[in-house]
Amino acid sequence: MKRIIVAIITLITLQSCEHFLEVPPQGAANEENLRNADGAEKLVYAAYAALGNDHWFEPYTSLWPYGNIRAGDAYKGGLGVADIIDYHNYETFSAIRTDIEGGNRIWNRLYIAIQRTNSALKVIGELSPEEYPQKQQRTAELRFLRGHFYFILKILFKKIPYLTEGLDAEQINETSNEKYTNDELWEVIAQDFQFAVDNLSDDRAEIGRPNNTVAKAYLAKVRLYQAYQQDEQHNVVSISSQLLDQVVSLTSDVINSGDFQLFDDVGKNFLWDYDNGIESIFSVQRSKDDGSPIGRIDMSTALTFPMYPGYGCCSFHRPSQNLINAFQTTSAGIPNFEDFNSNDLIDPQDFFDNGIDPRLNHTAGIPGHPYKYQTDLIYTVEEFTREPSTYGPYSSMKDVQQLSCPCLTTAQTFAYPATSKNNTVIRLSDVILWKAEALIELNRQDDALPLINQIRERAKNSTGMLKTASGEPVANYRIEPYRNGINIDWTQENARLALRWERRLELALEGSRFFDLVRWGIADVELNLYFEKEKFRVPYMSDAMFQKNRDEYLPIPEQQVQYSNGVYKQNYGWN
Repeated sequence: MKRIIVAIITLITLQSCEHFLEVPPQGAANEENLRNADGAEKLVYAAYAALGNDHWFEPYTSLWPYGNIRAGDAYKGGLGVADIIDYHNYETFSAIRTDIEGGNRIWNRLYIAIQRTNSALKVIGELSPEEYPQKQQRTAELRFLRGHFYFILKILFKKIPYLTEGLDAEQINETSNEKYTNDELWEVIAQDFQFAVDNLSDDRAEIGRPNNTVAKAYLAKVRLYQAYQQDEQHNVVSISSQLLDQVVSLTSDVINSGDFQLFDDVGKNFLWDYDNGIESIFSVQRSKDDGSPIGRIDMSTALTFPMYPGYGCCSFHRPSQNLINAFQTTSAGIPNFEDFNSNDLIDPQDFFDNGIDPRLNHTAGIPGHPYKYQTDLIYTVEEFTREPSTYGPYSSMKDVQQLSCPCLTTAQTFAYPATSKNNTVIRLSDVILWKAEALIELNRQDDALPLINQIRERAKNSTGMLKTASGEPVANYRIEPYRNGINIDWTQENARLALRWERRLELALEGSRFFDLVRWGIADVELNLYFEKEKFRVPYMSDAMFQKNRDEYLPIPEQQVQYSNGVYKQNYGWN
């Protein structure tokens, strides 16, 4: 297989999706036949379909292998360390190779997705507004989608070739992944989203398509990452106040738009019943029983379901003891910042003898507790897990749906469970915390305090579904907002600590933790501190170690370096 990124897609099989993507399969067509308004629409559908064309071996709608198990929030799980050993290597860092196949597969899949956007943009660019009245709107949508795919590649690999619809095959072959500096590459990605901001309307009539406000949210995310400026060795050398000001402005527009609100209970974000609800800003749309062979089901999380009958496989993505412990709170109702990992929450009584942030029971399956709000389904290690002696007693829960959910199905010919639950890429609580983070780094921590407390107040009130069959709480829930001078001294340093902790708890197991640590420039400190204790908890981590100035990013796949005849250069630290 030659370089996948230079292949021109001439045959595109269209599969139906829910909402506006719900169109009958159209078979195959060549590029010449697609150079008209009807063909352009089909190419747009194909680009949207690429949002969900990932797999459990290379997921990109859920970034759990890259953002959670590399961050110390989750153990790999499965049937021992050899079960998808690429993920084991990601977790321990010690055995990652430049030719690791998992890295090459996700690179290929994302560039195929980018190629779909570029193919559509090329055809649309040749049509006049009279021939194709949706030209401006669809161009903006496609550049939003392209920006999304490039964003994922950027946080995974850092140095990537940036390819647009205007390049011919020879130019693509000559495009280096070092054409742009780190900041310049962030800027060209940002410009795709800026184009979407400038050209998309405020209309939210068609679920699944981005509008102006959604584009502002994603642009804010890009600007926040860009603000933490890195050198070639991946060190954070400065933080741009100008870019942080843009983050504050953009997130304020999103928050104040009136289009989105926080759910009253954080758990609603993780239930199929509330897909495309008031907190969802941008989600990958899923479906089943839609007339296509397997539907647009979510195979990215298929391995993360527990072993219990009705789910059946495969017990990957298991919360770490460190993450479980992080949900402990002090008598004042705030996180136990210093000593949280000195006291393991294991026995059922531990969850009553200590204060617990309610978000723990929205995140993890815990022995003796109802699983996924099902009061008649009590979680046990024996029924729910594989290899508990290796990967501990807990299971992930956010991506799993209730057994009664009509969204449940199986993936292809395998017995792996899957659902038609949407993959939420951006939700409002994330945006609120981006704004708080930017304000804190701008030394405006007092302005950030009510934003963080808004998230904590919602968490405090998210206990309605966390009951036993008799209506009793399943843990000693104790969480309070931050009160300056009472339970915390709200200095910039403490505010930064609180913000980073809040992101970990609010977004636990949602795929963002590792990328947060890299953005902040603290991945080596946090992860090597984590490994110091984990080596005694889980023997397979005996040689685990994060190597600063290398492990912040995956290596550029050696397969791609070879296909490019050396045009692509390896990331620093992997040579």
